[in-house]
Amino acid sequence: MSKEFLVAAVKDIVTRARSGDTEGSYDGYAALFSAPEFLDNRPEDQRRALELLILAKRTGPASDKLIEAHRSAIEPLTQLVSAHHEPADLELLGLCQLVTGDAVAAAELFRDALTRERARDAGSTLCGRLMTRVSAL
Repeated sequence: MSKEFLVAAVKDIVTRARSGDTEGSYDGYAALFSAPEFLDNRPEDQRRALELLILAKRTGPASDKLIEAHRSAIEPLTQLVSAHHEPADLELLGLCQLVTGDAVAAAELFRDALTRERARDAGSTLCGRLMTRVSAL
């Protein structure tokens, strides 16, 4: 999957969401993250696409399609974590676990991310977010 294809897929997803087809945008995310070629993109490009879904503000209960989109993000995030050991990737993976119903795994991921980020920069914004996430579970 070329970067151009990734950009086109994300633009289509964002257009769907902005036009009110939220469920269709979740289908788009699930298809994008499930495509084996998604992993061929640069890690920072993968992160940006994943963050669009995972860090979006939402209200109300999670729909089946939202849960499935988050479930499809778990594999690429697991690969990012394995390859780069970034606390922010662990946070994203933990958020996916929360949406898919595994609060225990999410708590473990948040604690691991917090330990790593504290060692790197105890005063970072990420560290503060992770402390909040850990205390909330």
